[in-house]
Amino acid sequence: MEEESMEEEGGCEAMMDDQNHNNWGAGGYGRHLLGPAAAPLGDRLLRGVSAEPPAGPEFSAVPEANGVLRGCESGAAAAAKGGAGAIAAAININASTSKFLMNVITIEDYKSTYWPKLDSAIDQLLTQSPGDYIPISYEQIYSCVYKCVCQQHSEQMYSDLIKKITNHLERVSKELQASPPDLYIERFNIALGQYMGALQSIVPLFIYMNKFYIETKLNRDLKDDLIKLFTEHVAEKHIYNLMPLLLEAQSTPFQITPSTMANIVKGLYTLRPEWVQMAPALFSKFIPNILPPAVESELQEYAAQDQKLQRELMQNGFTRGDQSRKRAGEELTYNGSSACASSRGYR
Repeated sequence: MEEESMEEEGGCEAMMDDQNHNNWGAGGYGRHLLGPAAAPLGDRLLRGVSAEPPAGPEFSAVPEANGVLRGCESGAAAAAKGGAGAIAAAININASTSKFLMNVITIEDYKSTYWPKLDSAIDQLLTQSPGDYIPISYEQIYSCVYKCVCQQHSEQMYSDLIKKITNHLERVSKELQASPPDLYIERFNIALGQYMGALQSIVPLFIYMNKFYIETKLNRDLKDDLIKLFTEHVAEKHIYNLMPLLLEAQSTPFQITPSTMANIVKGLYTLRPEWVQMAPALFSKFIPNILPPAVESELQEYAAQDQKLQRELMQNGFTRGDQSRKRAGEELTYNGSSACASSRGYR
């Protein structure tokens, strides 16, 4: 009974391996390389206690790239030459090798089973609207990515991901080109927001590929690569049509909502900061420290800009609010001294 329990323990140990199969040799293969001294107690009991190790051929087992052992003899040959100890070692090697081979993901498996799942999930993420519920299993998608990376399909998966998103962005660009001018800004804002929102889910799902392939071998980051795709395939193609419309909308208050203007300007700055030079005044309204610091000699100009803004607001139906608490006859005056040198009227 003691021998059987020991043999079962050795067999279970040989069958336990990591999910990515990189440590499968820790079982029978590892003990085999260490030689007879490292064999399980059950093997030593089978061949009897002796001071000298049993005579037998030495194995020069070297694993190939595909996980198959090179130089290992068949179980029958090992039994003929090495006795009971060689039989146990051969069984351990065969069990580990069989388990490894059964879990291999071939390139055909990747293309027919794993990538279609990823492709469908990416489609849903790229086309979702803010607040939509996406009926996908993030755990399942992450597991697919993990297994493909472990099986050395990272390069193919990265190539497929870039191609997939590039095709999507080219369709988005064509739709924007067909948009009328009065809808152009809103549709660009929707496309930008939808894509940036999708990246918040896509990048974490592919974090294992990013860590062990993109960062390690390409010395890049997945999020940066995907933002660059939007810059190249959408923003660069539309910036010279978009910027004049933004400047026109800025000169006409509330032609578009302030939140839309802010989203687009901040998004363009994120994609390519040098685009600030195309309209510094526009970007300075939403991005701090764009323009040089204010100087005292320009205070009159700043006051004039404030007066213009107040008039525009009043023309569009905005009032000053409740004036009942003001003293009789007191009015806000906007000039260089009152607007910039004192705080009178601001409570």
